[in-house]
Amino acid sequence: MKHIDLTVIIPMYNEEDNVTQNLGRVSRVLKPLRIDWEIFVVDDGSTDDTASKVKAFAQKNKNVRLVSYSPNQGRGKALRIGFDNARGEIICTIDADLSYNESHIPRMYRVLEENPSVDLVIGSPYMPGGQARGVPAFRLWISKIGNKLLGFAMRGNLSTVTGMLRAYRRDCIRSMELESDGKEIHLEILSKAMAMGYKAKEMPATLGGRIKGKSKFKFRATALSHIIFSFYEKPIMLFGFIGLVLMVLGFLGGMYVIYLWQVGNLNPDRPLMTLMVLLVLTGMQVLLFGFIGTQLVHLKREIYKTQRENKQLEAKLGSFLSAYEEYKQLEIEDVDKIKNMYHNQPISSKSG
Repeated sequence: MKHIDLTVIIPMYNEEDNVTQNLGRVSRVLKPLRIDWEIFVVDDGSTDDTASKVKAFAQKNKNVRLVSYSPNQGRGKALRIGFDNARGEIICTIDADLSYNESHIPRMYRVLEENPSVDLVIGSPYMPGGQARGVPAFRLWISKIGNKLLGFAMRGNLSTVTGMLRAYRRDCIRSMELESDGKEIHLEILSKAMAMGYKAKEMPATLGGRIKGKSKFKFRATALSHIIFSFYEKPIMLFGFIGLVLMVLGFLGGMYVIYLWQVGNLNPDRPLMTLMVLLVLTGMQVLLFGFIGTQLVHLKREIYKTQRENKQLEAKLGSFLSAYEEYKQLEIEDVDKIKNMYHNQPISSKSG
């Protein structure tokens, strides 16, 4: 198999307006790197001419590969297929509409090349030095709020956790057993990478608005999946908030009961005391659920670390078996050569 230094994965769904121009832009920015690279396009069930245009481009550019299937199954599925088929030592992902300019790709590649301790690079428009241009104000505001919330729920103190613009070392992304089919795959990757002990580094990036084609962004579905993920990642956010609210209401009810008792208006037939006790006890129980959920999250992270170790062991074992098979093959060939030499020697006869 040919050695590849860099693979750029581009998931596409109904991007016929962008295919030829954007693949050309990505190719042009990769050529000056003087490395072996490939562009791997995943056509995620497009119903337009996306696949045929990619094939036409690939016929003239041997560094471009295509996988196409139907029906549409989501960005997560497309990325998982890309990760499984990528041959590069470094794997980059970028949007098909190039809302992040293609010039970010060599920058991310250099960050990983110059920082051996870094395992993945994240392009961030929300960190100092990053910016957004031409993005609708409402969508940008929602994105910022969402990334703040999710960044708080996730380890690593990252300012952007939902973006496509990323670069991974091959052993980093291949060590994860990814399951998401939708856009939440970006959160799943970061969650598992942080749990496994991989180091992430953010890089300032510029996010631009779509110029051609139709946006595939679905606010309701995306927002719901991200909110659920944040509670899954840090359950104390949900249970802690609800538990504290209930306990505060219980204590306020208790203060009101004491006030009524002091002024002589306390009516023993009213269920205020029972309500106060129920609120406090329920709040404490909900808080306890949050602490239990937090312990389960820690256990989940330990499982991810074990998965990483198992994947690394499998890779080492696979390399050893491959080397052993090559050795055995060479040994067999050497034996065959000796046999051939022996059989081809002329037989000497003694004169009596």
